[in-house]
Amino acid sequence: MELKTTIAQGLHVTDDSAGYDAACKRVLSEKAILARIMKSCLEEYKDCDVNDIAEKYIEGQPEVSAVPVLPDEGGTVISGMDTEDKSVREGTVTYDIRFRAIVPDSEEQIALIINVEAQNDFYPGYPLIKRGIYYCSRMISSQYGREFTGSHYKKIKKVYSIWICMKPPQYRENTITRYRLVEEYLVGEGKEPIRNYDLLSIIMLCLGGPDGSNYDGVLRMLDVLLSNETSEAEKRKILQDDYDIQMTQTMEREVSVMCNLSKGVEEKGVAKGILSSIKNLMETMGLTIEQAMAALKVPEGERQKYMDLLERQ
Repeated sequence: MELKTTIAQGLHVTDDSAGYDAACKRVLSEKAILARIMKSCLEEYKDCDVNDIAEKYIEGQPEVSAVPVLPDEGGTVISGMDTEDKSVREGTVTYDIRFRAIVPDSEEQIALIINVEAQNDFYPGYPLIKRGIYYCSRMISSQYGREFTGSHYKKIKKVYSIWICMKPPQYRENTITRYRLVEEYLVGEGKEPIRNYDLLSIIMLCLGGPDGSNYDGVLRMLDVLLSNETSEAEKRKILQDDYDIQMTQTMEREVSVMCNLSKGVEEKGVAKGILSSIKNLMETMGLTIEQAMAALKVPEGERQKYMDLLERQ
């Protein structure tokens, strides 16, 4: 019997939407994907080979915090960095994907603590960049007692918060923006070694599509990977042929889960819209449910489904 991956099993305890989000994050946590994001967006890795980044510099297994592994079967969370920061006063912050990476060619083995977030809503009620700054601040403050104690602030590790925005506003489509601390000379020049203040960066990767400019490199790779319009076979071909990403069995299954669940999410959205239209026609025009469905040209074979849905409300 064919063995199932952890994510495939875990999907049994999620709905389509939650399962799709979890599948996206698990695909993004693949080292082959993370390595290409790091090479494109992080200065420390721009001259590195992506295979070296994946095999030598990413430490351990990136941890995904979207859902516990097999929560109903007594499983454990994937091993790796703790994806939660707990503070009595500030509450708990859970990161999507969190891992450490070593800076290549550094005199000391300095670790970066990197958080990757997949964001489907660019306007969740607050500026995403502020949340990114907050996450970086928490990742720095949570190092006390782990990376350093007392006044040994020199041991603070640099942190990154990388946001992949799948539905940004048009003016931000196909853009990559970095926010970081920089040194400014207001009077004279009191130059400080960059390593002493370059401790946090927020990267915003805003996806767009082939119709816009700058549709290339990591932006195209992520757009293809996360698109709910690109078929599974087409995704595999583009990732292998254009980005030299060898699809492991696990990754193929996760991409397949994403494609299947995205169809389910889309179909649920369509059904919800039709049901809302039926109800509106019944309330405003005084039509029966049969008349409303006929007016909307709902196929005969689907009408019983909407009648059942309406009865449950």
